Amino acid sequence: MEAPGMIRILGLGDNTVDTYVNARVQYPGGNALNVAVMTARLGAFCGYLGCIGGDEGGSVVRTALEAEGIDITRLRVRPGANARAFIGHVDGDRHFIKSSPGVRADYGWEDDDFAYVASFDHVHTSIYSGLDEILPFLSKSAKSLSFDMSDRWNADYLREVAPHVRFLFLSASHLSEEAAHALADECLGYGPEAVVLTRGKDGALAANAGGRVLQPALPANVIDTLGAGDGFISGFLSAILADQPLDAAMLNGAQFAAQVCGWSGGFGHAAPWTGDPDNI
Repeated sequence: MEAPGMIRILGLGDNTVDTYVNARVQYPGGNALNVAVMTARLGAFCGYLGCIGGDEGGSVVRTALEAEGIDITRLRVRPGANARAFIGHVDGDRHFIKSSPGVRADYGWEDDDFAYVASFDHVHTSIYSGLDEILPFLSKSAKSLSFDMSDRWNADYLREVAPHVRFLFLSASHLSEEAAHALADECLGYGPEAVVLTRGKDGALAANAGGRVLQPALPANVIDTLGAGDGFISGFLSAILADQPLDAAMLNGAQFAAQVCGWSGGFGHAAPWTGDPDNI
């Protein structure tokens, strides 16, 4: 339930069903979906706008969103299978086996959708959401917009996307600290208010016009690291949108990421998976 003064955050775009093949269990997930749920758990009023399948996987996603109190008034249900990631585990280490894109992200955009987007204080989306063509329109409709590029960025894509967003997130665990600083400088030059590079065990780097913050990774009681990066984004957004300074937002991101590591799946809601591990 929305209370007066709550920050309103919309997760827009991708979702998936994370399928743990060995354990035969499935969890709702995906960057935009995770950020909606996780920022709600941190005290925001949140909505999710995306396309889910009309199958069991789509039902897993929808049921979790309803249980978490996420606004889904503009959610699309499309005929066919939901997006799904198949994940294996060997001696406790996770590895991705394959993914299935599921139903096409066919939004059929209407004026009411853009009005819905504009009703939120902040909108978060990602490279996996397939919204590149309408990103300029979204940036005009949204009061504030963030974008997660994961580790799939390149120079051309940075130049295309970064001018439209307020906060830009990149995974850069393969970069040295010197290279990470150079990348942050490059990204800031395209116009975002702040750039955040997550660097795995080396923590994270954030940059804005006021300077830099190096945030170490924090100890965690690790049950499952899936969704930890989305937890960092959620913690960061929850703090920065509440007008906290960059260093406080980075600490909040690291603390919440550590907390997420203590959950199974991105944010829980396990459901049995009855598929065939030998036929995926």
